[in-house]
Amino acid sequence: MTNDQTVGSDAAEEETMNIYNLFAPVYKDVYEDIKFARVKESFIKGGRGSGKSTFAALCAVMAVLRDRRANVLVLRRYMSTLRDSVLPQLVRAAQMLEVAPSFEVRLSPPELRYRPTGQKILLRGADDPMKSKGLAPENGYFSLVWFEEAAEERSLSDIRSIIQSALRGSDKAVCLYTFNPPADPSHWINRLCLTPPPGAKAKHTCYRDLPREWLGERFWFEAERLRRTDPQAYLNEYEGVPTGRGGRVFNNLELRPLSDGETDACDKRFLGLDFGFALDPDALTLWGWDKKRQTLTALDEKVCRGQDSALLAAEIHKMGGRSVVYCDSADPRLIKELKSLGVNAAAVKKGPGSRESSIRWLSTLNKIVIDPGRTPVIAKEFSEFCYETDKNGEFIPAYPDKNDHTIDSCRYAMEREISVRRALTL
Repeated sequence: MTNDQTVGSDAAEEETMNIYNLFAPVYKDVYEDIKFARVKESFIKGGRGSGKSTFAALCAVMAVLRDRRANVLVLRRYMSTLRDSVLPQLVRAAQMLEVAPSFEVRLSPPELRYRPTGQKILLRGADDPMKSKGLAPENGYFSLVWFEEAAEERSLSDIRSIIQSALRGSDKAVCLYTFNPPADPSHWINRLCLTPPPGAKAKHTCYRDLPREWLGERFWFEAERLRRTDPQAYLNEYEGVPTGRGGRVFNNLELRPLSDGETDACDKRFLGLDFGFALDPDALTLWGWDKKRQTLTALDEKVCRGQDSALLAAEIHKMGGRSVVYCDSADPRLIKELKSLGVNAAAVKKGPGSRESSIRWLSTLNKIVIDPGRTPVIAKEFSEFCYETDKNGEFIPAYPDKNDHTIDSCRYAMEREISVRRALTL
């Protein structure tokens, strides 16, 4: 390729650049989503050594090569980190694509300028969203905005402020976020990726998605050593799992998409209902239970406020048909009304310590499988449920009594199974 050329076709791009050979196959669908602007936002999260930053740098260089009017904006919270972290990655990406001589590298402010057309890859700090006002390329538009280490940003509102300024007039622009998930499951970016907004996709990767030789045996040795000596640290650092702040109750969660085949295979199902009082919502949940594997699977949810008995009964029929729905015994009048509407409702038995023992039972299962796309409220409540803290901020062995509506609904649904376990241990 000569210095005054840009890629003119998909065939030329793939033949000349061999782009698909430069990143792990796990990123192929993400690359095409960005290339064809099939998404507005792409979240790439994962542990150490997952190749996400190298992939993002390749996307940035390719965005310039594909379109003569395209520019790229790369952001990280602190400007001082860009020169030593992101800039070398972009230079290496240009080298991998065999176009490095076509780019002029500038250090202050850090940027890459494509010599044939003057297009730029700008690197800027994102610590003050107000600085982004008026930020625009000299020619053309931003086709890609890449937030590296996006979890460093203080809030989603800060990011939105930058995007609104930088992408004015760029209808086909894509925002790309790369980050290692923070350990705290309630961190704003972890919550966002549980249920990506319309037009967004999230991809989770880890070092095992890359060819082993790309990372080297020493990397694999260190990962395996940490897995043996500190499993929790390994899960967060290498697998990219939000393992909690040290006080997470449910460390047995498996948050991932569920296929229709998997949900259809759950033949033993339980339905639970937690009644809402005052401002609390009613929480109706459906669960699949595999006793042999000690695995609970969230299948469906309906969480809403202000429903009358008839609407609630209709939701129960829709979700579970004539199956028994195990209800909070605190409102026998409402249970009676539901029965009069044809609902097969049964009140659970409560007693001293029943809440604590049932939560403990859930936390000791082999797995609780939750698809955040199917059951977002269940995913949020279970992943953020942490032990209480004392006045010094230290965790104590007590469960909070808030933001637990689907957890209570699950406890009621599984009350018969929990009672069997309790009876066997007496």
